[in-house]
Amino acid sequence: MIIDISSAKRMVVKIGSALLVNMETGKLRTQWLAALGKDIADFKRNGTDVIIVSSGAIALGRRLLGLHAGSLKLQESQAAAACGQIALAHAWQTALLAQNITTGQILLTLRDTEERRRYLNARATLFTLLKQGAVPLINENDTVATSEIRYGDNDRLAARVSSMVSADCLVLLSDVDGLYSKPPGESDAKFIPLVEKISPEIEAMAGTAATDVGSGGMITKIEAAKIAVGAGANMVIAAGSEPRPLQRIANGERCTWFKATATPVVARKRWIAGSLETDGSITIDEGAANALARGNSLLPAGVVAVSGNFSRGDAVSVVNGSGKEIARGLVAYGKENAEKIIGRRSDKIEIILGFAGRDEMIHRDDLVLMGH
Repeated sequence: MIIDISSAKRMVVKIGSALLVNMETGKLRTQWLAALGKDIADFKRNGTDVIIVSSGAIALGRRLLGLHAGSLKLQESQAAAACGQIALAHAWQTALLAQNITTGQILLTLRDTEERRRYLNARATLFTLLKQGAVPLINENDTVATSEIRYGDNDRLAARVSSMVSADCLVLLSDVDGLYSKPPGESDAKFIPLVEKISPEIEAMAGTAATDVGSGGMITKIEAAKIAVGAGANMVIAAGSEPRPLQRIANGERCTWFKATATPVVARKRWIAGSLETDGSITIDEGAANALARGNSLLPAGVVAVSGNFSRGDAVSVVNGSGKEIARGLVAYGKENAEKIIGRRSDKIEIILGFAGRDEMIHRDDLVLMGH
């Protein structure tokens, strides 16, 4: 076994349309989905957080609406998604409820993972669902998506979600069992079990093929791998058509792993330290500086002053009394609210602001000490 999927602490599982829907009848594969529900339950019992990114709404909806075979116009795809999403969510709810698992549906577009405010709101919802023991069920919001709907971007969406929740494993279940050096039908095609670096040669192996039901091919999976491993998650492409596909991966069935070079925490802190421009600064006292050095979060009580023009979720510099930058992080409050709670205890925040915000000005997971 190249990488032990059973050791994952937080896992995002993406399911392609061709797995969920019978290509000939357009009907949901309910027995397969029920078996996958058992897989998910096993991982949750083992302590793994599981997030599902599920395709299939359009494939289900086109049958419900009696739409023709072949490619659909954009408005037809959106109408199919509107009908199919209801059936898809109900099917997942049934499969997981049979395992005593609660699920919550979140519809996203790629823009929700790219725009800071929407990203933060989606991330907070996902973390709350996980904290309550639920399994988030995510799909692209195909009823309002325009260009995205034509790309089959649930592979990349799953990778963005993986980064968003700091997952350490991304599973792409598909109708192929992994990456080959050439199209699998060719006699000299070699199977690639492990990719340690996504080189131009690896990208060239992706080809352009897509399935009849889904619209994503190997190219989108390679793009997803770039996002996932860059965020610290190992990614695996595996065939999912047989029952209990996650168990099969755990048992060593053939698949292609893309290996991360860092943990999600390290990758996130590198991103905060080196990839973001700061929009302001927060000056802290000596006690707060010592607390940060011990690995603690930055609380409002230790803040002396704020400057700049920052909003919630923006990157800010954390400086000491001499003006030296000692840390950098993503702030939990915009400047206006931050100024109101400077030097105040966290249990007073709701009284001061009129709403229950975060206890921390910057949470330790969103903060990196400069020079470390």
